[in-house]
Amino acid sequence: MQLGWIGLGNMGVPISLNLLKAGYSVTVFNRTASKASELIEAGAILAQSLEELVQSSDVIFTMVSDDEAVKDLYFSKGLLDSAKKGQVFIDMSTVAPSTSQQVYAAAKEKGIGFVDAPVSGSVAPAKEGKLLVLAGGEEETFNSVKELFEPMCKMSIYLGESGSGSNAKLAINLLLGITVQGIAESVLFAEKQGIQIEDMLTIINESAVGTAISKMKTPAILKDEYPAAFALKHMAKDLRLAKETGELNAIGNSAYHTYKDALDGELGEMDVMAVIKELRSKK
Repeated sequence: MQLGWIGLGNMGVPISLNLLKAGYSVTVFNRTASKASELIEAGAILAQSLEELVQSSDVIFTMVSDDEAVKDLYFSKGLLDSAKKGQVFIDMSTVAPSTSQQVYAAAKEKGIGFVDAPVSGSVAPAKEGKLLVLAGGEEETFNSVKELFEPMCKMSIYLGESGSGSNAKLAINLLLGITVQGIAESVLFAEKQGIQIEDMLTIINESAVGTAISKMKTPAILKDEYPAAFALKHMAKDLRLAKETGELNAIGNSAYHTYKDALDGELGEMDVMAVIKELRSKK
């Protein structure tokens, strides 16, 4: 299978590298061509245009920043216009379910397969090939490309009709946002009562509520440094999409407003754990 990959951000590069390591032929395209240098060294082919990439690929992956970027790519830039009947497009972006359904409908009209397949996991799992793929669309189409997910993930789950993958991604990121905010609030509460942050993090990590995410974020909290593994701006966007998609309850609404305030407070380029800085500023 000839593969195409569009969008070489923090996640796109390591996922594409894993596809190359698995022996697939991968053609890549990115607005900033220099971001493809590592992939080219690993054997990828750099397309000079979207049309060139589509024409040379059987399956095309897209992974861009948001709904606007997805719509621009598939509609304004005419990605589907140059597609051939029988090709499959897999969008791994985190977007509103309605956006996935819109692209699916346009692709179906042209006899083109489309799967929404966002992933749960950040840069480290992407490098290790341990992401979780959440897929929506026609089951037959999903089954035809399922093997392509194996080099990048520990599991791929088919969830139902178009938009189901996007819905599941918003749901898991809602829990992630709540969990990270909960860790931050627990640490700040303990600190205010005279408990050392390091001790409180040990208690969290060694207790029944300790999680992979609490252990992963402990070094950042102790250093009070938050280089982005999963940028806070993306969490704020995902919680906004969740709120727009369906009614949030009390804790979800709290998380939505907290991350929105953190984004407004110019913490968006930092890691999601930088929400602790927003909460500390309100003490």
